[in-house]
Amino acid sequence: MSEKRILVSGGAGFIGSATVLALLVQGWRVRVLDNLLPQVHGSDPEQSASFRSIRSDIDFVYGDVRDFETWNRALEGQHAVIHLAALTGTGQSMYQAREYTAVNDGGTAALLECLTERRHAPSHVVVASSRAVYGEGSYRRPSDGRIVYPPSRAAADLETGHFSPRCPYTGEGLEPIPTAEDSPLAPASVYAVTKLSQEQLVLTVCSALGITSTALRYQNVFGGGQSLQNPYTGILSIFWRAIREEQTINVFEDGCAARDFVHVSDVVRANMAAISREPGAGSIVNVGTGIATTVLDVLHALQRNLGREVRYNVSGDFRLGDIRHCVADTRRMHDLLGIGNTMPFDDGCREFVAWAEQNADGSSPTASYAQSLDELRSRGLMR
Repeated sequence: MSEKRILVSGGAGFIGSATVLALLVQGWRVRVLDNLLPQVHGSDPEQSASFRSIRSDIDFVYGDVRDFETWNRALEGQHAVIHLAALTGTGQSMYQAREYTAVNDGGTAALLECLTERRHAPSHVVVASSRAVYGEGSYRRPSDGRIVYPPSRAAADLETGHFSPRCPYTGEGLEPIPTAEDSPLAPASVYAVTKLSQEQLVLTVCSALGITSTALRYQNVFGGGQSLQNPYTGILSIFWRAIREEQTINVFEDGCAARDFVHVSDVVRANMAAISREPGAGSIVNVGTGIATTVLDVLHALQRNLGREVRYNVSGDFRLGDIRHCVADTRRMHDLLGIGNTMPFDDGCREFVAWAEQNADGSSPTASYAQSLDELRSRGLMR
């Protein structure tokens, strides 16, 4: 192949723009399909840091992923696709179900319909999935060591301050453990349902068409380049802004909910490996660190790196659709993608703060974080 051509949908976003830069370094000719959503890119999307970083080096297609003809134009001449375009707010998805399913699933379906009609389709499609497809994921029962997969937490338990999942058989407390790709799937939000649908759509249709496909289940991705404008996603951006503006921070539940925070540079490595190594048709791979970091850990790390402390309130508030813990089993990432060591959270947090301070332009988000919480409360989705 004399010239490698690749289409990155959502390529002007956080993960997309970082992936595009890595592809350019490796000699790919890159085309980006993106709609420059103001919720992500701010009120002047073409001036967002992520778009400015790539726009001079790519072939840019502005358009909506739900539109078949936009996909048809974007796919012309491409050898591979990394499909990142999606709406990503867990809480917001619960009251914008039509929009999330239309963009995430409808957009993916439009891509696949287009592929079925092309004589010279791309040879490989990588789709961004999410750790959200697992729901609560894997836990160990202390009494006998049995691995169990608890259902979504009951609102009645959350209202009484019992935040950790119980064993569905004995009712006893559980120890969270890393969740592997072959664990049962139990999405707990509309967003999670759409991500599961996206990966299944891609793996199913690409298999039928003889196109190699890979689904990467990202954990909580963070780092320099993430949206500082979007109040519906990205706890580091939300807390960073609150600390800078000396606002009291509302810490949900008891502050001990844990996530697997993976730096965007490691996600880019996974995207590149999925394209170059082709881990096998229909492969599903977690992309994470295997290390749990709590909400309070995030808050304290940001305060250290900013050199500021603000008041915070461990409120016991909770959002329906949130999970308690999720940490990736990363053995398949190591074996299939060749990725071993990942960036420690403290190093990644320091990098994020340095980048955010350089790129803070004084502008406010298109909607405030407080407004996003009010939207949840008004619909009974946050208590």
